Amino acid sequence: MKYKWLNRKYNEKLIVFFNGWGMDESVVKHLKPEDYDVIMFYDYNSLDCNIDLVNYKEKYLVAWSMGVMTATLFDFGYKSKTAVNGTLKPVDNEFGIPVKVYDLTLKHLNPEKFMQNMFLPGEKIPEINRDFENQKNELAALKTYKANGNFRYERVIISSSDKIIPVKNQIRYWGINANLESGHCPFYKFSFWSELL
Repeated sequence: MKYKWLNRKYNEKLIVFFNGWGMDESVVKHLKPEDYDVIMFYDYNSLDCNIDLVNYKEKYLVAWSMGVMTATLFDFGYKSKTAVNGTLKPVDNEFGIPVKVYDLTLKHLNPEKFMQNMFLPGEKIPEINRDFENQKNELAALKTYKANGNFRYERVIISSSDKIIPVKNQIRYWGINANLESGHCPFYKFSFWSELL
């Protein structure tokens, strides 16, 4: 697992962002940090992570897509936790991406088509700077990980037009209705990181 500081001004408050599969900072680089430092975790080919975040007075989690499950394996002691378009069972016929769909995606991987499906018509699709083989290996690795079932999110965002993780499966998992008019990648609907907390 890799990490990258998106804002590091040594503020007292830190937002920890667990990104989705195959992504980099392009999907969130427009979000303004205000008085928060922001660190992004991504590239889940392995779960090795050596970083110390103890110097922050308050830590807030924002996890998106596959990051919703992955974040449960790294509890840095959050004041609040937000899940965005993901579940703790992201590869699951009832609560995530159906297994057959996931396997076919892996077999016939087309990152460009995947990116198109993440956004609503007319939205700008950012360019992701990730190696194809790296993305493919990450997708295979993610299927083998299991969430920490004791992990609890306080806030859940479900987009009504999510084409990646079926909306009905997210609703079934969380027990709430869709609450945002957006596609799988909803970050253009926000201007500040704090809006996601």
